Amino acid sequence: MREHNQLNGWSSDENDWNEKLYPVWKRGDPRWKNSWKGGRVQAVLTSDSPALVGSTMTFVVSLVFPRCQKEDANGNIVYETNCRNDTGPSPDPFVYNWTAWTEDDDWGNDSSQGHHNVFPDGKPFPRPPGWKKRNFVYVFHTLGQYFQRLGRCSVRVSINTTNVPLGPQLMEVTVYRRHGRAYCPIAKVKDVYVVTDRIPIFVTMSQKNDRNSSDETFLRDLPIVFNVLIHDPSHFLIESSINYKWNFGDNTGLFVSNNSTLNHTYVLNGTFSLNLTVQAAVPGPCPTPSPRPLTPTPALLPDGDNPLQLRDVPDENCRINRYGYFKATIEIVDGILEVNIIKMTDVLMPVPQPDDSVVDFVVTCEGTIPTEVCTVISDPTCRITQSTVCDPVDVDVGELCLLTVRRAFSGSGTYCMNLTLGDEASLALTSTLVSVPGRDPASPLRIANGVLFSVGCLTIVVTVIALLVYKKHKDYRPIENSTGIVVKGKRLNVFLNRAKAVFSRGNQEKDPLLKNHPGTL
Repeated sequence: MREHNQLNGWSSDENDWNEKLYPVWKRGDPRWKNSWKGGRVQAVLTSDSPALVGSTMTFVVSLVFPRCQKEDANGNIVYETNCRNDTGPSPDPFVYNWTAWTEDDDWGNDSSQGHHNVFPDGKPFPRPPGWKKRNFVYVFHTLGQYFQRLGRCSVRVSINTTNVPLGPQLMEVTVYRRHGRAYCPIAKVKDVYVVTDRIPIFVTMSQKNDRNSSDETFLRDLPIVFNVLIHDPSHFLIESSINYKWNFGDNTGLFVSNNSTLNHTYVLNGTFSLNLTVQAAVPGPCPTPSPRPLTPTPALLPDGDNPLQLRDVPDENCRINRYGYFKATIEIVDGILEVNIIKMTDVLMPVPQPDDSVVDFVVTCEGTIPTEVCTVISDPTCRITQSTVCDPVDVDVGELCLLTVRRAFSGSGTYCMNLTLGDEASLALTSTLVSVPGRDPASPLRIANGVLFSVGCLTIVVTVIALLVYKKHKDYRPIENSTGIVVKGKRLNVFLNRAKAVFSRGNQEKDPLLKNHPGTL
């Protein structure tokens, strides 16, 4: 075995193995079927691979017992209470009562090491507090070396990867259980792990209003959040200075940052190649210094001796640069950038509806024209959904994004409403609290007549006040910053909305009204 592959604390597999105490069974041996009472035990091996060379990698082995079996606090294997398996309930609560075994013989006698309290290579068991409750022996094997561990139903083993060759390697584990004064193999498992000289990195990309972040298609004119995750479970890089070098492929140049999160906005549509290089200075082997001649003084140099050749004492804290790389191809397209509710008006129905209050929401958006609108009406805490309605938006390309969304509320009270506009690539959200007071049954008819009688003298006034109302509500605030908007049947904006509707009957087809109830425009 080559010296540079030696793992700290591991032994060569050329050592002797006590096969009488620890028998070796090949796969397919019929004795495996009877190695455990009540079925077969499965061993699950996991690791935090991949690992940067020089860091620490951890392996975990967990045992999965047959149905209705578990390990108790004393390390015994017992049947679970009120659990039925194929063989029916057992009168004996124990599958393996190792506590009774150790009390009946000298297994746990501290005055006697015992020939059975040893590992396969003859080394004695360590005896920390609670060692008698550890009834399984785990033998790890990799790179022509093995490591032995006494444990319970799960053990953890860590190795330093400084001497592990780069690339994929195989870890194999054999698990034994106590069996009288010997041990019986119960499970074998193996898994591939990887050691690399490149920093393992992962990059997440997210963007507001992006409908599907996993397709690597994003929206123009909105920032994309790039978050770099370095896989370093052993904290090998915790004291390293890490630099992130970004090239977004849009001719904006090279961005260098020491922050793992960066925002970038693409202002053009198209396909772009993203490149990231992560650099970190990590502890590493010091280079062997080249010998250089030392010229001694004549007083110290005996006649006939050649000048001594000395080499520098290497620095024990040498550091080397390691790099990680990430590449991606992303598509930039147009989408819905923003949505706002600029006006809310109570709808005056000709036939009184005692239960429902109908409200029109005037909605504007920036970016592309949406193809669908959805609303979710909930209780004031925004947790209990009361109704969800989605409608298609049939608007010709090139129209201004101005929608009137009509929704019904079941009686008076305060509601939380989330409104989303969507198309193929984007999904924009806004939300508000809506307060719907009780209705005055005589109010709708009186206001409607007032609109008709006053329509001749409100031409200019309606136009001016409508602009003021628009300016008042165009900066829409989300629910966390808003105290809500009250919709009242007698408010001026409802009166003006009805007057404007009478004035603009010839152009109503330009404002897409979504139909929530048959016959309602």
